Amino acid sequence: MRVFVTGATGYIGGSVADLLLRSGHRVEGLVRTEDKARELKRRGITPVLGTLDDGALLTARAREADAVVNAASDHRGAVEALVEGLAGTGRALVHTSGSSIVSTDSRGAAADEVFTEEIVAPGSSWRPVEEKADRVALDRFVLDAAGSGVRSVVLCNSLVYGHGRGMAHDSVQIPVLARQARASGVVRYVEAGRNIWSTVHIDDMADLYLRALTDASAGSFYFVENGEASFADISASLASALGLGPAESWDADTAVAYWGHELALYVLASNSRVRSRGARLGWRPAHPSVLDWIERDYLCQSHRTVEII
Repeated sequence: MRVFVTGATGYIGGSVADLLLRSGHRVEGLVRTEDKARELKRRGITPVLGTLDDGALLTARAREADAVVNAASDHRGAVEALVEGLAGTGRALVHTSGSSIVSTDSRGAAADEVFTEEIVAPGSSWRPVEEKADRVALDRFVLDAAGSGVRSVVLCNSLVYGHGRGMAHDSVQIPVLARQARASGVVRYVEAGRNIWSTVHIDDMADLYLRALTDASAGSFYFVENGEASFADISASLASALGLGPAESWDADTAVAYWGHELALYVLASNSRVRSRGARLGWRPAHPSVLDWIERDYLCQSHRTVEII
């Protein structure tokens, strides 16, 4: 299968592209610079020079591909161009979203609410917070493309951890906590740190992308998760891995002053608890929990961390 991948130089897209190659597929990857194009080519990926603003290019590449994976940023014009190229073909478009769409300003407190894929079902009364409204609107646009003859699928990743297998190894959350810890000597969480995120290993995540490409029905939406952990527990595991003393709390105002409002409150202090139907595609996650990964592998992979999207 010939698969066109946007975001092929990133953590998620690069890992999906790597698994596609190892599974015997041909991969074309969108790339902005000649230097990155050479690196993609070295890895066996055919580079396509361009940007997400090159609508005609994206439409043409989608039309020529057997399937498309969009693992780039939330760029409405790019997604519209990909849908245009695939319209009427019945070919797959797997679009990347993130479970931050259900995160709220919890200030480090726990939340009991767990979200399922029914939030995007027709007639659902669920509405995202204002900061995530555009992302959810784009997800729904992709799902609606099923009515235009596109086998459209949205994969909504939770907190992804593990070693990225493409050009990018690192992302946001744990590196943010680790950098602060290395600077101060103390791992910090926000307020009580009892806020919880669902999690998934990068290799398990990539496996679900492949299954979605071949087996998911048009208009499908899947949360991608395999377990969950609180930020207090993540911080404790990180402190242990770094050989530091016990993790400590930061009040919300101090966290915002250090990390900024969105990162401090909608990432590090929020809840994002979701449950997946991925097993319906035969998906069987095989990797250890995020806490085990930090305890066992963080020191030997200290530059390889986790992603929230």
